[in-house]
Amino acid sequence: MLLRDLVGRPELKLRLLHGDAAALERPVRWVYTTDLPDPGRYLSGGELVISGLVWRTAEADTERFVGALARAKVAALAAGAAVFHGIPDDVAEACRRHDVPLLEVPEEVSFAAVTEYVVGSVTAARGDRLAVTVGRQRQLLAAVASGLGLDELTAQVGAAIGRTCRVFTAAGRALAAGPEPLPTIELDVAVRTFLTADRLPAVTTRGPARTVFPVGPSSELRSTSWFVAVDGARPDWDQETVEAVGELVAIAALDRARRSEGLRLARDIADDAIALVAEGAGERPELPVRLRQAGLDPSAPLAVAVAGFSGPGRVETARSVLVDAAAHLGPPVVGTYEGLAVALVPGDTAVLDAALARLEPGFASEKLAVGVSRPAALAALTGALQEAVHARTLAQQRPGAVAVVTASEVTSHVALLAAVPDDVRRTFADRVLRPVLAYDERNAAGLLETLEAFLDCSGSWSRAAERLHLHVNTVRYRIGRVEELTGRSLADFPDRVDLFLALRSR
Repeated sequence: MLLRDLVGRPELKLRLLHGDAAALERPVRWVYTTDLPDPGRYLSGGELVISGLVWRTAEADTERFVGALARAKVAALAAGAAVFHGIPDDVAEACRRHDVPLLEVPEEVSFAAVTEYVVGSVTAARGDRLAVTVGRQRQLLAAVASGLGLDELTAQVGAAIGRTCRVFTAAGRALAAGPEPLPTIELDVAVRTFLTADRLPAVTTRGPARTVFPVGPSSELRSTSWFVAVDGARPDWDQETVEAVGELVAIAALDRARRSEGLRLARDIADDAIALVAEGAGERPELPVRLRQAGLDPSAPLAVAVAGFSGPGRVETARSVLVDAAAHLGPPVVGTYEGLAVALVPGDTAVLDAALARLEPGFASEKLAVGVSRPAALAALTGALQEAVHARTLAQQRPGAVAVVTASEVTSHVALLAAVPDDVRRTFADRVLRPVLAYDERNAAGLLETLEAFLDCSGSWSRAAERLHLHVNTVRYRIGRVEELTGRSLADFPDRVDLFLALRSR
């Protein structure tokens, strides 16, 4: 019920001493009768507080009492006129100052009559709301039983509450997109809010207000979960809207559990396909069969994506993330290989990169490194897998919580060396440069520094001498000693490459 319904009851003879038209639209959630000096601890908001003002022994008491009501955000104060034969001016002034609507209860009207009316009205309203809720739940359950999809059910709830509702995965894949797709910027804001909010549900703070709700238990990792996004800020909603959205979240959780069962069945097929790729069995007939069973066209080029966390024991989380991201491109074919999650994906992998980038706010303490190969034909998928593994090795050295490296980026000696195991690089550098390092250690001759400057200056004697502040003949002498110690000639291009790579491998 609303406050105006209470004021409008002629038999109660309540007189509004303070409150405008907006105040009369305040909902009355319950009634509470008290003469405690400070009833704040017993109030939760929305109550009609009835008081005989017995607590008022001095004007100073008024500020304490009315201030407590204001902080609790009560609907109104109904003050009895019996004790003071009216309402004291300081009580009315305090209510105006704190914006607490004030009603006068005449001496001839009992508090019991006001209480009985409020309780009866609120209880009846709750009964009506319960009937509506039960009816809506029955309709939704009937729709689920009849096979209505999540997108149709989401649209049905949205139409009932007058707000657009959408369901997304953590990587921003729309499971129920609403009447029109969400613009990319607004989608990114909704995903970030879901991944980073201290508590859920939470309201977006940029762009149009939307409230995001988690789908599933609160203990679940958000980066592998779903969420519901509803237009508008939740604090402004009525109770019916809150309940309807809660039912939509429950339906989404049910749909998610159903889909998870299907993914578990598909995983065995994906594991078989990836094992065949790893074995180099691109020509065997089993591989195209497995790909067709998984929903992929084996005649079309496929890219390989490899994902893993820096720490051990997180392969299942990496697989779940890759399933979500890969599903943007079609049926997700994701399994595991040597402790890493591996996906076979069709189409433009830029979509995959964007989906993974959205997840970065969800990984604060650990790093997800992803490598993506070039699209390859069936017979070349083994090489594509190796290419993706090397790209992921490079991604591990990139900054950020989520780093994605595609095969097109592995085009320089820096990328090449990053893909070589550390011990191999160090061994190579030691074998090539060990005599130079030992000579410098004994004689402080500066041979290594001179070699680096000479190669950085593309073999220019004069520029190397200028950089080192040495005479050109000194540079020539030192480079000659390097050639003697290493057995390599810097005039010979392959030998120069060996020395350059050895320096970069240290």
